[in-house]
Amino acid sequence: MGRRIVDCRKPVQTLSETAMSAEPALPPFAAIVVAAGKGLRVGGDTPKQFRNWRGKPLIRHSIEALLAAGAEPLVVVIAADARGHAEQALAGLEGLRFVTGGATRQDSVRAGLEALAPQAPGQVLIHDAARPDLPRGVMARLLAALEQAPGAIPVLPVVDSIALADAAGFMAGKADRDALRRVQTPQAFRFAEIIAAQAAWQGVTDAGDDAQVLIANAGAVALVAGDERLKKITFAEDFGDMAAAPAFRIGQGFDVHRLVPGEELWLGGVLIPHDKGLAGHSDADVALHAITDAVLGAVGEGDIGTHFPPSDPQWRGARSGQFLEHAVGLARAAGYAIANVDLTLICEAPKIGPHRPAMRAEVARLMGLGEEAVSIKATTTEQLGFTGRGEGIAAQAIVLVTLAA
Repeated sequence: MGRRIVDCRKPVQTLSETAMSAEPALPPFAAIVVAAGKGLRVGGDTPKQFRNWRGKPLIRHSIEALLAAGAEPLVVVIAADARGHAEQALAGLEGLRFVTGGATRQDSVRAGLEALAPQAPGQVLIHDAARPDLPRGVMARLLAALEQAPGAIPVLPVVDSIALADAAGFMAGKADRDALRRVQTPQAFRFAEIIAAQAAWQGVTDAGDDAQVLIANAGAVALVAGDERLKKITFAEDFGDMAAAPAFRIGQGFDVHRLVPGEELWLGGVLIPHDKGLAGHSDADVALHAITDAVLGAVGEGDIGTHFPPSDPQWRGARSGQFLEHAVGLARAAGYAIANVDLTLICEAPKIGPHRPAMRAEVARLMGLGEEAVSIKATTTEQLGFTGRGEGIAAQAIVLVTLAA
């Protein structure tokens, strides 16, 4: 990853650009998050959607994902006595509207749709608060499907054999699993069609999901690929993953780039005057690449090439700070906070010492740390090897992450 093509002559000394997202851009949409249930199956007095999961309230995960994807307006449907829980769990988030739900999930969804009616959005995603890990790709597939159908739902195949049971608890036959799908949320709809279907519903409001409401009003529902990450948190043991998680984890990153004439030299987010620069697809900041891989490694999220492949032209000339910020965001989503980072640069030239304070400040900014938690060192190889011959620069980083409270 290497050369900065855009703005390469600007006298910028530190990285300050807003981080670009690796996620797909989405068309305008509104969203409803249904959080009016009691969550009795997990036990305890606090409804499950307001209990902590991976470092923050369960409901906050999916709402943050929807807001980041551009949901506007976003309605949160809650129980009449849950306003305090909801405001505490979602403190600091802007653009939310709380609506009181009804006796059933279908009633609650209808209340959410009616709250959106004055804005009359073109399309809406309806999501359950109990599914915290909401991939942007699923949202993109759902909204794209609305170009062809008034509704779309994410589904997964059924991989196990399916047995039909009789009233006595014996096997009564088998079902064709090839014709079955596991249904997830969010579910996507053209707003006009789904609110009309809700209004037309007759009888008890006991629809299992919103797609059934649309189908009952002769609406077609497209099936798109879901994601195993959209697991629903249902039982007490589903909250146990972080209790059993290690209190801290360590990641290691290593990267190398060639030094060539005619390139800028970015190290640690700082532009360093030198007669050569590092070559690569992005700005080739070997220091930030090593730290990024260390963060990703600490939380088991692959490497920098997985998230920002050099084959993708959108990353040509990109500043590496956005890669590091993305990795830190993934760590936080997994329930971990960055504790400290230790970086070693390996090169004969340039001298790192004069630039160390600026690099340390920039790395701390990108990672949301105090400078005391960032260590940057430099060493040589006594003129041995490719770094000793001045052919390139290597970097090694170690990052400690700790389980968020």
